[in-house]
Amino acid sequence: QLLAERTGARLRFVPVLDDGTLDLDQLSSLLTPEVKLFAFTYISNSLGTINPVADLCAKAHAVGVLALVDAAQSVGHLPINVRELGCDFLAFSGHKMCGPTGIGALYARAEILDSMPPYHGGGEMIVSVTLEKTTFKKAPHRFEAGTPNVAGAIGLAAAIDYLEQIGRPAIFEHDSQLARYAAERLTELPGTRVFGPTDERGALVGFVMDAAHPHDLTTFADQYGLAMRGGHHCNQPLMRRFGVSGTTRASFYFYNTMEEIDRMIEILQAAVRFFS
Repeated sequence: QLLAERTGARLRFVPVLDDGTLDLDQLSSLLTPEVKLFAFTYISNSLGTINPVADLCAKAHAVGVLALVDAAQSVGHLPINVRELGCDFLAFSGHKMCGPTGIGALYARAEILDSMPPYHGGGEMIVSVTLEKTTFKKAPHRFEAGTPNVAGAIGLAAAIDYLEQIGRPAIFEHDSQLARYAAERLTELPGTRVFGPTDERGALVGFVMDAAHPHDLTTFADQYGLAMRGGHHCNQPLMRRFGVSGTTRASFYFYNTMEEIDRMIEILQAAVRFFS
């Protein structure tokens, strides 16, 4: 929206179906040659939906549109090959893959980067400077002005090495089993609504309970050592789409177990009794 205000661009949005997937039937009418950029998430941070990235990128390229993938929720959970996906841009953050906060990465195809001007200035991004002209380095250095986040880069590299040792295919399989099991167990609770796909999903489950507001529910759970997030998850339009003010989100990773999900259900059962 900020970019649209500055440039006069118009935003179009792909509708979300009741099962949490994108309405691909509507996409063809929205994705037209005058579109400059098609941006979408790999995995929804609210619903756990895994979007068909390669297919979406191919649809964009078929009408000459660039594709940007937000991979923040996916890069720590499953293997990513930008060539196989066919994306033009892919962004992710370090803190969702066991790395430090304050650092992330933006991948872009080399020919696109080389055609883009720097967005800010500083040291280490220039070849030469005169009073009349500045000659910038080639990408990616022209976009890395000033003193970089050295400690963050070292921490992110260590996190990536760690995940590579475990193997992200194994992480994805483990996380998927946990998410499916959690979604199934949550449906056993009275007055509980689970959002997102019923089959394959990312490593999270969003839900609401008639017994309590998500903020009250997560505060209650915290007393028992259960860490969940309650709120709109930086996604208020999606919450309005599903007619809720927010959801409770349980997220999983390779260190979580089925027994911990069973414990989560026990704590939520206690919450139902408490708030009732």
